[in-house]
Amino acid sequence: MYKNLAATAVAACLFFPAFPSFSQTAPAPTPPTVPTLPLKVGFVYVTPVTDAGWVRQHEEGRKAMEAALPGRVSTTYVENVAEGPDAERVIRDLAATGHRLIFTPSFGYMEPTLKVAQAFPDVKFESITGYKTAPNVATANARYYEGRYLAGIAAGRMTKTGVAGYVAGFPIPEVLQGINAFALGMRSVNPKATVKVVWLNAWFDPPRERDAAMTLFNQDVDVIAFHTASTAVMAAAQERGKMAVAYHSDMRKVAPDAQIVAVTHQWGAYDTARARAVLDGSWKSGNVWGGVKEGMVRVGDFGPKVPQAVQREVLARQQDIAKGRLQPFAAQRAVRDNTGREVTAAGHALTDAEILHMNWLVEGVQGKLTH
Repeated sequence: MYKNLAATAVAACLFFPAFPSFSQTAPAPTPPTVPTLPLKVGFVYVTPVTDAGWVRQHEEGRKAMEAALPGRVSTTYVENVAEGPDAERVIRDLAATGHRLIFTPSFGYMEPTLKVAQAFPDVKFESITGYKTAPNVATANARYYEGRYLAGIAAGRMTKTGVAGYVAGFPIPEVLQGINAFALGMRSVNPKATVKVVWLNAWFDPPRERDAAMTLFNQDVDVIAFHTASTAVMAAAQERGKMAVAYHSDMRKVAPDAQIVAVTHQWGAYDTARARAVLDGSWKSGNVWGGVKEGMVRVGDFGPKVPQAVQREVLARQQDIAKGRLQPFAAQRAVRDNTGREVTAAGHALTDAEILHMNWLVEGVQGKLTH
């Protein structure tokens, strides 16, 4: 998730339902080394551990792993680690102190993870949102855009002005996917809806996140979404009496009246499966990109203002995505970007490669790609 530059290349994604253990297809020449219990597992967090947000969801994943494997794992986390040299130092220290499985959930941790992995070939690494693998480095990500599309449906039903806001971190493909899916979801039920984007060029800056939200609320925005790491946008919506889509976590504690729905990330099942694979000697590298179907993305936690009919509609579309009946980036008619250029022909569904390299904003989004 977290990076300040767009990726220029993306490895092919392999899909593994229900987070399998990546078991070998042929017998290994020598028996795998099974670590002595308990398995020491490390987590590196890019921001402080707060009540909600990106890091909170990974912290919940860590706790879920401990609950699922009592006595078999011992976990450690280091919070508020900046991407770059600090990350490499922390990851290296975890590897050197006996941690045999290390999760690094931030895009900017990808290169430091790979560098440390070369020096510790017996340690397994999980690069969450990275795309480069190695024999002892696996990658995983989620189809966050599926949740964004569903949240857009809710926003399209709830808005009175037809204008939504979006506070965004960096214009990388993952963020663009979310903005575009949100806009497409809104316009699927409210064809004239528009989305105004403010770029922060930062992931975690609560004062600026709040200021951006307030600026958007002064421009006819009555429902807002965001791709940043704090709850500041939700708090701003609560303060102004507006509506908001929570991201990463359920944020009703911060915005009990403002939240209309939450797009939440669920890491517990994946983290537990990967630790179990190390324990039984079946761990191997891979690249997982899961979404609603795999349980890695979930939409729900509706606020009190959302009518039951809207809730049922959103949940029904969530089931459609899970069953493969709905793809956010498949269209019956041609899709154009916000400059008028056709980006998806009528009847065409974007391939994973096209989604992973997305570099445009869809029609109806007011904003530019700025770095």
